[in-house]
Amino acid sequence: MEVGQLQRQFVEHTSSMFHEGFLDGQFSQLQQLQDESNPDFVVEVVSLFFQDSERLLNELTRALIGAQRVKNACFNFRNFCEEQNTEACFRCLQQVKQEYLLVKNKLETLFRLEQQILAAGGSIPMME
Repeated sequence: MEVGQLQRQFVEHTSSMFHEGFLDGQFSQLQQLQDESNPDFVVEVVSLFFQDSERLLNELTRALIGAQRVKNACFNFRNFCEEQNTEACFRCLQQVKQEYLLVKNKLETLFRLEQQILAAGGSIPMME
């Protein structure tokens, strides 16, 4: 494949990633920092992102307290990071955020109910 065709594919793919919300201005800033003296700068930074993300997700997964849906989303995200599938990583990261916010909201509601029961002189029923 000729260089011009590869460059067009690169521009089209990058544009679609911006359009679909996978990339933002920070990626453009990274590209501007890349030069002839460090031609792999963006790849190195993104690789570090994947490594750090995987480590953080592993820690998060270990720290989860029964939040199974968040744990499942983190597991999927980690797999996509290992595959270096950026599009799937970004989609999955959005799912992790959504599941986290959902479980946070539900647990906060549960804890408010618990406080109300105790304030009313009751005891917390145990689940079987």
